[in-house]
Amino acid sequence: MDIKVMAMGVALVGGMCVQCHENKEESNPFLKEYTTPFGVPPFQEIRIAHYKPAFLQGMAEQVREIEAICANEEEPTFANTIAPLDKSGRLLMAVRLVFFGLNSADTNEDMEALSLEMSPLFSKHTDDIRLNPVLFGRVKALYEKKESLGLDKEEVKLLEETYKGFVRGGAGLPVDKQERLRQLNSEIDRLQLTFGQNMLKETNDFQLIIDKEEDLSGLPADLVANAAETAKKAGREGKWIFTLHNPSVMPFLQYSEKRELREKIFKGYTMRGNNGNTADNREVVYSLITKRLEKAQLLGYVTYADFVLDDRMAKTAGDVYRLLDEIWAPALTKTKSELSDIKAEIYKEGNAFEAEGWDWRYYADKARKTRFEFDENEIRPYLQLENVREGAFYVAHKLYGISFTKLDNIPLPHPEAEAFECKDKDGTTLGVLYMDYFPRSGKRGGAWCGSYRSQTYKDGARIGPVVTIVCNFTRPTAGQPALLSADEAGTLFHEFGHGLHSLFRDVHYYGISGVPRDFVELPSQVMEHWVTEPEVLAVYAKHYQTGEVIPSELIEKLDRSGKYGQGFATVEYLAASFLDMDLHVLKEVPEPGFDLLAFEEKVLSERGLPRQIPSRYRTTYFNHTMGGGYTAGYYSYIWAEVLDADAFEAFKETGDLFHPETADRFRRYVLTPGGIDDAMDMYVNFRGKKPNTTPLLKNRGLVEN
Repeated sequence: MDIKVMAMGVALVGGMCVQCHENKEESNPFLKEYTTPFGVPPFQEIRIAHYKPAFLQGMAEQVREIEAICANEEEPTFANTIAPLDKSGRLLMAVRLVFFGLNSADTNEDMEALSLEMSPLFSKHTDDIRLNPVLFGRVKALYEKKESLGLDKEEVKLLEETYKGFVRGGAGLPVDKQERLRQLNSEIDRLQLTFGQNMLKETNDFQLIIDKEEDLSGLPADLVANAAETAKKAGREGKWIFTLHNPSVMPFLQYSEKRELREKIFKGYTMRGNNGNTADNREVVYSLITKRLEKAQLLGYVTYADFVLDDRMAKTAGDVYRLLDEIWAPALTKTKSELSDIKAEIYKEGNAFEAEGWDWRYYADKARKTRFEFDENEIRPYLQLENVREGAFYVAHKLYGISFTKLDNIPLPHPEAEAFECKDKDGTTLGVLYMDYFPRSGKRGGAWCGSYRSQTYKDGARIGPVVTIVCNFTRPTAGQPALLSADEAGTLFHEFGHGLHSLFRDVHYYGISGVPRDFVELPSQVMEHWVTEPEVLAVYAKHYQTGEVIPSELIEKLDRSGKYGQGFATVEYLAASFLDMDLHVLKEVPEPGFDLLAFEEKVLSERGLPRQIPSRYRTTYFNHTMGGGYTAGYYSYIWAEVLDADAFEAFKETGDLFHPETADRFRRYVLTPGGIDDAMDMYVNFRGKKPNTTPLLKNRGLVEN
């Protein structure tokens, strides 16, 4: 569909008069000002039929805005070119934030179909802007004399990022190569959407149905209760259904005494996207890495990783591999020690079989209990979801003086979600925070933080963001609230850290609101350090039945056992990071018939990955890299962990985990400025020096303290 601006000023989108379309859609909530509390999206009014007309009008409006910039006969200035370009497309952005936020958190077949239908239109619309020669000419003219324009720091950064965005978007290519780039962008967007939809389908389609009570041996009561409720909802009352959603599959692998059932669910999990059906992702992956490589080389890069990393803190693949290799060696050593413990547990039971992937979590848990006389399930009764959330709010208040108040009578993105107003210590509203906790068939796996509205400025006043935290935690059961594992509690704090980053951000231009992907995990991961601190546990870790604060001896056991299993956790993560990089440092297009699984086996076995440990994500369900977002960037978590471990040291060095001056520096230099400064400069401004890997290795127990 072509987007054109007619002489009369009425946009035609796919042959449809948008002006006429607007008259038909006066009830479309996207096409009028929100009258909701805090201006949040009116979720309860939005229907699937509203999205497409709003998308089309949003694109048409941005076309008119871009045309106005290009038609300006005055010399380009920041005020008549860069600022209005940054402000353009606000309706389109507003609709996209809502649609794609809900498409991740509560999708359905209609939304998935619409996302595929709109994908080529979005791709073309973006390319029409990036490849507009008149617009690029104005931006380039300003960039080439930026030192003489008298711009402030924020304006200079926006100009630089705008120019860089055009160059990376292909504005400097000849016309024939621009046309090929358009095709590649459209195909890549479609393939990434298809990958994610296939992965969700594969996850939802698998069920391990148990109809004999003896096959539940070893499983915690809350896990069994959830499986019974899942079965009841599926019309299988009296049975138990276990799924591939993390709150089901991971504890099943850890606790089930039935080895053949562990094997079945393990293979179901690790074979997603690789079952030779309509949701098979192998060809999707081949097409993606092929087209990404062609795009990178079209833009003058040797590999796709080179293209991605040019805009990141790491800068080069060599720097990424050096970090991964530095951590891989001690992690692998620790893993071999853990494998010896597992073998000992197997032999202790009188068995002689070799450990397999479906045995690791089960026997590692037994080894932990043997070593530390500690069962992780002892912790769950003290980690009621609502209390853990309040613990995160407590830490934020102690560090930054902010508060969170539950909001009622406000539109929710899903009936299970909750909303909170976040206020600064002076009483001003920083933004609105939604929290959506539990898995469902329309929600993709994992946990994430997003926005339904980005922080911005209007008429000189700061407009706070509407932030959403989406998780897949263990659901409550009849007579029992949602009780989290220690890992899930860490996840809540982690995503809450992302939320704080969004809530504190204070920039005037959208184009500099973001930070490099390998820096963005610093604000989230640093929050995890407070989760198990005794002072914090004493506030939120209270038994859901008695209200008793978690006993100190249980905290000590948790602390002593906390580093056990870090060999496995580190190696499985690093394996995925290597795999992501290895697929994107390819310099030549793989031959047709490329055997993806053989490639995985080769690159990981050559590094010494134990066969009992699969990569955290095999490529066919590795949505971080194949779905976009963390492509050639999954290393970012460990890169940022170097930063967060060192950052937490700054608090520990003061003797006060809530040291006011340190917290103020972290907020001022890391959480507030968006992308105004270079990422490493932001960190050094906070810390006073560059980080090193020693705190990370100590935290993971990979070197002696």
